[in-house]
Amino acid sequence: MRRHKRAIGVVLATLGVACVIAGCASDPHRGYVWGSTYSNTVSSVSVPVMANETFAVGLELQLTEAVVKEIQRTTPWVVTNGRSADTTLRGTIVGVEYERLSGAPGTGLVQEQAARVEIRFDWMDNRTGETLVSRDRYTATSVFVPAAPTGERAEIGHRDAIQELARDMVRELRSDW
Repeated sequence: MRRHKRAIGVVLATLGVACVIAGCASDPHRGYVWGSTYSNTVSSVSVPVMANETFAVGLELQLTEAVVKEIQRTTPWVVTNGRSADTTLRGTIVGVEYERLSGAPGTGLVQEQAARVEIRFDWMDNRTGETLVSRDRYTATSVFVPAAPTGERAEIGHRDAIQELARDMVRELRSDW
């Protein structure tokens, strides 16, 4: 009897785990599958250094590095250089803005501020020349506290917005489902 209960427990636990780790299929007609939601027709991605049309120097390098790391971390694809890759992901930082969220009651100095970074990007198939994904006015916002005692610099807001943009950009590369 004890062995029977144990076997039932193992079967239920296995079914529970299977239900939790199953994901949506990249093909909506297939329902749930064990595979990735990223296209299996792509095996490599080239990510050239992003362009930067703003005066915020260095954000293009931070965004490129964050996107490469996110692709390596979350997708089955290999990041390579140049046209030998199946696809190319190009992007441009088109805006960096700051918004005052709160001020000190006595002085009016900024206590909380939001940094907003706006980009546009295109994901191209190098084999066919087809645009797989194209997004314009894609933004992320992050809050930082420049006031004492924390005294955070704008780079803190930039870094967090860049990380969010990288995660969101790579999520946009998933297959339609």
